[in-house]
Amino acid sequence: MAEPQEHPADLPECPTGGAGLLPAELRAWMLLLAATGAVEQRLRAVVKEKLDVSHDEFLVLCLLAEQPEGGLRMTRVAELLGRPKTRLTYQIACLQHAGLVTRRSVCGDRRGIEVALTDKARRLLTDTSGALAETVTEGLARFMGPDQCAAMRGLVPDLAQEPRGT
Repeated sequence: MAEPQEHPADLPECPTGGAGLLPAELRAWMLLLAATGAVEQRLRAVVKEKLDVSHDEFLVLCLLAEQPEGGLRMTRVAELLGRPKTRLTYQIACLQHAGLVTRRSVCGDRRGIEVALTDKARRLLTDTSGALAETVTEGLARFMGPDQCAAMRGLVPDLAQEPRGT
């Protein structure tokens, strides 16, 4: 069976309503899962090529990149990404070894560890953000029409104001 990204014309129409068995909320959720899966599949290869990190490590970098100052406690990163702390510890160690994050003890809490991006990681994300954004846009466009992409962006207030190609 051909992969969807290779033959976008073979994709079924996007579900926009109708007399299906599922309620609209569940149809929308299934569309979002399909689009997310398509984006993640395409993004894995681009992330590995451009950043030389795994997809899960990339998610950690993205989460840390959204912090205006400093970093996040590892327990918070684990919560936000829905990852077990032991797995996150391994991912952070890999990122630290690559020089992309720092770890430090949280003042006043001897068990607390905060992780933050390094300048190297910030430069790398800045340099690759265009290619990564394009990959996301293309992946979403394969499963969603322009109206659906706009509606999804509308769910995130900061993105609702930014013009996009889809």
